[in-house]
Amino acid sequence: MTPLLPLSRAIDKLNEWVGSAVSWLVLAAVLISAGNAIVRKAFNNSSNGLLEIQWYLFAAVFLLAAGYTMLRQEHVKIDVILGKFSRRTQVKVEIFGIVAFLFPFCWKVITLVWPLVVQAYNTGEMSSNAGGLIRWPVYALVPAGFALLWLQGVSELIKRLGFLAGVCDDPAVKKDAKSAEEELAEIIRARAEAEAAEKAAKGAQA
Repeated sequence: MTPLLPLSRAIDKLNEWVGSAVSWLVLAAVLISAGNAIVRKAFNNSSNGLLEIQWYLFAAVFLLAAGYTMLRQEHVKIDVILGKFSRRTQVKVEIFGIVAFLFPFCWKVITLVWPLVVQAYNTGEMSSNAGGLIRWPVYALVPAGFALLWLQGVSELIKRLGFLAGVCDDPAVKKDAKSAEEELAEIIRARAEAEAAEKAAKGAQA
């Protein structure tokens, strides 16, 4: 298993980068939504393109971050029965789930959707709404997202096999045990401290 661990780390790094990059799309969606609402209320004007790009951005966040979510162990798990067994037994069941369900499901989705992406690209399929957007980019998000999820499944499989072999730590332990509220509080605290330091520096200069 040891030679495969660098591959696992490379996949983790890829999905970590994708997850961090995709998070900015949330801000973009919020700004576009707010701008569209202001224009609609102030000038009684709107754009189907701006409405649809919000849906595209939401689809990108949801699909492209699936592998990142799996990396962070944030997918919903129900361990009513499995939680009563030893950790090694749990890992074996997780391995079975990855191989028997995750891999086939991802492959099936990719093979079913890819022809639709190619068709939409070749025909230049457009939205049926006036001023709508071209369709193939949002279609392409589906196979791209499931490919990243499949890759992360490979990484998780390697880490679980490595755990059973005793060459790596338990992969189910979250890398960051802090809650979203704790992370937000830290960001606010850091900004407040930076502003206080800036004011103190200006006061000293005066």
